[in-house]
Amino acid sequence: MPSVKSFAIGNGDMYYIRHGSDNFTIIDCMLPPERVGSILAEISTQSSNKGIVRFISTHPDQDHIGGLVDLDDHLGIRNFYCVKNAATKEDPTADFDRYCSLRDDPKKAFYIYKGCTRRWMNQSSEERGSAGINVLWPVTSDPDFKSALADAASGMSPNNISCVLQYAVEDGPLMLWMGDLETDFMEKIETKVVVPKVDVLFAPHHGRTSGKVPCAWLEQMDPGLVVIGEAPAEYLHYYDGYNTITQNSCGDILFETDTNKVHVYVSDNAYSVGFLDDEGRDHSDGLYYIGTLGCHTR
Repeated sequence: MPSVKSFAIGNGDMYYIRHGSDNFTIIDCMLPPERVGSILAEISTQSSNKGIVRFISTHPDQDHIGGLVDLDDHLGIRNFYCVKNAATKEDPTADFDRYCSLRDDPKKAFYIYKGCTRRWMNQSSEERGSAGINVLWPVTSDPDFKSALADAASGMSPNNISCVLQYAVEDGPLMLWMGDLETDFMEKIETKVVVPKVDVLFAPHHGRTSGKVPCAWLEQMDPGLVVIGEAPAEYLHYYDGYNTITQNSCGDILFETDTNKVHVYVSDNAYSVGFLDDEGRDHSDGLYYIGTLGCHTR
């Protein structure tokens, strides 16, 4: 069955999707020195029998591209997805230089934007099925997005050039990533983005208050579960009134998709929540089953 892994790697984001089709997707990269070997080995194992392996960069901040040199050297990234940009850094790291090299490579880069299509990101063929990934933002002609691009090109924060990604499987969960979009920017564009009902929302900006999702979007999404990242506790927004998992407490999270549900596993055996159904599933590969989330009916 398809599965989604969210790594607990401190102040940063890294995910992969092992699709039910012949696809494997990595979203962002952050490899702490103590986990480089184990994470790269896991990604190699999980992607080994997939014909298409893609890397999607939500935006080029160091906490989302840290370890990109190691990942690229290990995997040889051939499908690099990002928003088209000219971001610069005053003191570029080796990872940022590698990001720019991949971003500007006409054979490897694919520029994503709202409604873009690509085989096999969201188009099937006789050769293989779709990965079920769609892009809800950016709209490249939008003046607010153009302003964010200009800021990033001048060396300012690239947070607000982040894309919004949707992953969905038939009769399964819908998940949403929003990079590091900041609250004031989301409020500017909230009427320009139609967000769906969401089963799992990965809170933007690592769950920080500065990346709090606007109320209008939350009401539209009605998320079944909000994953709050590993920003320091004093900066977190806890999304009162919604079911949440805090990654700085539970560790790595694995979501195994199923028909109209998703089974949730974490790496901390002492972590628990009260809102998931207990289907009595076995623990798996060093991760501990904490319950099952029913999905929205779409």
